[in-house]
Amino acid sequence: MAFNIKKRGKLTYYYEGEHPVLSALVTEQQADGDLKIHFAGLTGGYSAKGVLGLAELVTMDPHKEIPLVFRCWEKWLQDAGICKSLQDVDFIEIHAFGCQPKSPNPLVDPLGYAAEIDRLRKAYFEAYQGFFRDNLPDNGVPARFTVHLMDVPDKAASYEFYGVALYQPALQKE
Repeated sequence: MAFNIKKRGKLTYYYEGEHPVLSALVTEQQADGDLKIHFAGLTGGYSAKGVLGLAELVTMDPHKEIPLVFRCWEKWLQDAGICKSLQDVDFIEIHAFGCQPKSPNPLVDPLGYAAEIDRLRKAYFEAYQGFFRDNLPDNGVPARFTVHLMDVPDKAASYEFYGVALYQPALQKE
């Protein structure tokens, strides 16, 4: 996919369509040549299915969703021509917005609903920790801000992520 690109001073916007709602990536050129990258918030549900062209819709499964979000971000970096891998960037912060379970209904099965909340939070922690441990072992671990919401627009997702990273070209020459 080719992004539409709009440059304005130190900022570059990478977006789709003629009248976008948001940019997939916004980069900020730093004085030393580094590039601060803001990744649009997305999920491993409908968002990832669309970005990656997947046949399967992942629903309420952080172990699958979290890697899909990062795969989308890596694809965007490649599509924008910034770098080839997430290993080339250092994440500064991740904002995670956790959704409430889609089922069971808390009015019909309050204990089942509470158990599902516990399952999702545990799975989220394991998947998030595992992603950085297994995929970016040489990179630092970003600061994280997590808030739990009633829902996000993606009705299949358990989490929506937004991230900020730094691409440091000087590190790639080592």
